[in-house]
Amino acid sequence: MHVLYKNPGFEYSVDSIMEFLNPEDGPFWIDSLFYFYPNLNKQELLTMSFDNRKAYITDKLLSEYRIIKNEMDDKAERYNQYFERYSDQINAALSEAFSIDTYNLFNDLTANICMNPVSPRFLQERYFEVFYKNSEKGALGVSLHEIIHYFWFYVWNGHFGDSYDEYETPSLKWILSEMVVEAIMSDERLSSLNPYFPKANGGCIYPYFQNMIVNGTPILDTIDTLYRQNSMINFIEEAYSYCLKYEYEIRKHIEMEENAF
Repeated sequence: MHVLYKNPGFEYSVDSIMEFLNPEDGPFWIDSLFYFYPNLNKQELLTMSFDNRKAYITDKLLSEYRIIKNEMDDKAERYNQYFERYSDQINAALSEAFSIDTYNLFNDLTANICMNPVSPRFLQERYFEVFYKNSEKGALGVSLHEIIHYFWFYVWNGHFGDSYDEYETPSLKWILSEMVVEAIMSDERLSSLNPYFPKANGGCIYPYFQNMIVNGTPILDTIDTLYRQNSMINFIEEAYSYCLKYEYEIRKHIEMEENAF
């Protein structure tokens, strides 16, 4: 597994931001943009048509990009150097976690350094995003989260033979994939490289999983126990069965947390 960090340019950042400016998505996904770019008027922006919204974002953020472009280019170089320093350590940990040779898989992953504070990943296209304000350590921490997803669904797909179309939000398969990251990241070879791990440092997963209680037990404790007691394939099966059993409670909690954000 290998990751190449690059700055894909201003238009890419605008297009990425536009994907998270749907008013129906709610403040959980939207508000971070206005936190980092206070010159944007949320009320005004969200009442515009798509084309006007994009023109507004372009107009307001282009001057910002011109200021930070050299910083983003420089960070691409520094992120790449930092990743290379720990590449063998990461591959060794992931190979053991997933019981596969990760050195020979996903050697074409790209991390696009972006102005979007939300950092999506694209499984089949093999790229993900990293917010440009991250330090080298922060960028690697974000990357580890996304890299785990690639291997999780690689193993999952090989076992179940289902479609990659089923691995996106709001699918329960997507929800589980977000929950398991913390358990897999607990390997010291990975957690020591992630400044967002553990919860006390902000957490390396969505915050609504941190306080989710299912059947009287924090769901992350249940997931962690299943992970430690099973092989990866058995863990996948056991964890998914658990989520299917308590799907209503899981989805209800997520909805409540997102609406209260």
